[in-house]
Amino acid sequence: MLHDALIITRREVRDSLRDWRIVAPIVILTLVFPWIMNLSTRAAFAFVEEYNAQIIPARLVPFAVMIVGFFPISFSLIIALETFVGERERNSLEPLLGTPISDAALYLGKLLAATLPPVMASYLGMTAYLIGMALSAQPIPDWSVLTQIALLTTTEALVMVAGAVVVSSHTTSVRAANLLASFIIIPTAFLIQVETALLFWGAYQVLWFILIALIVALALLIRTGVRTFNREEILAREVDEFNLAAIARMFRKFFIGEKFSLGRIYRYDLPRLVRANGLPIIFTSLVMLGGAILGWGLAVQYPVPTEALGAFQVDPAEFQKQLDAPGMGILPRLDTWSIFFNNTRALLIAAILALFSFGALALILLLLPVGIVGFFAGQAARLGTDAFTFLVAFILPHGIVELPAAILATAFALRMGASIIAPPPGMSAGENLIRACADFLKIFVFLILPFLLIAAWVEATLTPQVVLYIYGR
Repeated sequence: MLHDALIITRREVRDSLRDWRIVAPIVILTLVFPWIMNLSTRAAFAFVEEYNAQIIPARLVPFAVMIVGFFPISFSLIIALETFVGERERNSLEPLLGTPISDAALYLGKLLAATLPPVMASYLGMTAYLIGMALSAQPIPDWSVLTQIALLTTTEALVMVAGAVVVSSHTTSVRAANLLASFIIIPTAFLIQVETALLFWGAYQVLWFILIALIVALALLIRTGVRTFNREEILAREVDEFNLAAIARMFRKFFIGEKFSLGRIYRYDLPRLVRANGLPIIFTSLVMLGGAILGWGLAVQYPVPTEALGAFQVDPAEFQKQLDAPGMGILPRLDTWSIFFNNTRALLIAAILALFSFGALALILLLLPVGIVGFFAGQAARLGTDAFTFLVAFILPHGIVELPAAILATAFALRMGASIIAPPPGMSAGENLIRACADFLKIFVFLILPFLLIAAWVEATLTPQVVLYIYGR
């Protein structure tokens, strides 16, 4: 398969290098932009040295290397978007799809062809920038940091290309493919901002975790592309049709069936959905448990000084003041409706973010509050308070209802985000996504929202009484 894929790669690379519209920008960004960035870096060094800010130059160079490397790979997206839909507009798609090679080889060949020229240009640009910095006697980052940046640049290019090839194989015009490319560009832009912050903070170890996440995303996108790639469908598709009425009918069918029946939903639909999603529910539960253990471990590793916390006890008058206080920032006021709307909003935001991250961001957002609970339980244990008693007082009363609701919402959000990866036979990725969204909304409206409302009432009324009973005496 690799031999066949390389045949396609050589053909595509040869065609790309003949197109001056692709070659000219890459050459400019490879040869001119590093020189401009070199001048900008030296000007920044001269400015910060006036204020004796020695740490800034050390953090600025890795950032500049990353930017110099990223600009050329942005053209990989343009090349990838034309892989299939461009062939259609050039009337060369039918001979290409008629070649006697497997779908996987054809897909991988297109993937490598769209990646190789921009990545090589990226490496050349970073090398030119570093040579310029060395010739001007400026500091050069460690090889470990440069290796991280090179690996991140390569993986980001592959991820963008893998996503763009999927888009290109499911559209009928370059214009439509370019419009859909925003779903690739926006997450990548956010990722670059996160990497920039980490580079300026010097948190280089965290970059390895981002690299691992990108590799996982790349594997998922390649799996999606190979699984959903269909030559006959590509040839038969004549025009993109965005039929809202058909989408609404399909969503309604998955959501309530042919006829709405509340009894059927509670007797049959909801139990069936929970049983069918046992694996994501178990996985989400394990992630939640891991977050609590991680929070406890951080409490042991980074203990808060005892004098800063004082004795672990609750003053009834002060506690009542806190209950009556207005909400602060993302923290809601401690009343039923404020807690209910806050939890509902958090789970819905997690579900929306899951659509753009294969479900990963929903799990991460679940980890944060659970990790905080584990951290405080660990700190309570350090102060001589029984951690189990702490959890019984502060978490258990409403957690009995709220935690299952959070697990269910996150599990169905995870399935919704991963729905395009492996659609079942006879169903397209879009249809599977619509079904997953309908299932999420059904479980959310008819099961999770009632759970959240009950949990909010318990948290606002019963949990404070339990806390006062245990720690207020």
